[in-house]
Amino acid sequence: MTTSTARARREGRAMALKATQAALAAEHAAVYGYGVVGGRIGDDRLQEARDGYAAHRARRDALARTVRDLGGTPEGAAPAYALPFAVPDAAAAVRLAAELENRVAAVYADLVRAADGALRREAAGALREAAVRAVRWRGSGVAFPGLTERATSPSPSASASASAGEL
Repeated sequence: MTTSTARARREGRAMALKATQAALAAEHAAVYGYGVVGGRIGDDRLQEARDGYAAHRARRDALARTVRDLGGTPEGAAPAYALPFAVPDAAAAVRLAAELENRVAAVYADLVRAADGALRREAAGALREAAVRAVRWRGSGVAFPGLTERATSPSPSASASASAGEL
């Protein structure tokens, strides 16, 4: 293996680790956000909120293992997260759930780009799952899930990789 090949592999691994940490942070925020959704959602969609919460917890736990496998230390959850808007009722809870899924999808799109092999396949699956949940919450889809925010963002990761204190 040449020096440039080894360097490229290290850089690729570092990019994958950074994107995995960002996905982990997004999952921490989604778990928190689904707690708010569950507290405000109507009974007719409570099971859907529970399913989303469970899915994000499972993804969060898997990502923490992946970060360790990549040689990193998983970032912990923040004690609280700033909501993107007030959630006083069930309608706002539905909007929040859709927004959570959009943001998670965007971060997984970054991970798909940064990773390869099994991690890329796993990220693509998570992106697809988030897109499907977003459609269910919103009632309509978007052409390229995970990429909608990028049309107005100056950098590809600006909206997807918000600080850990924001949802």
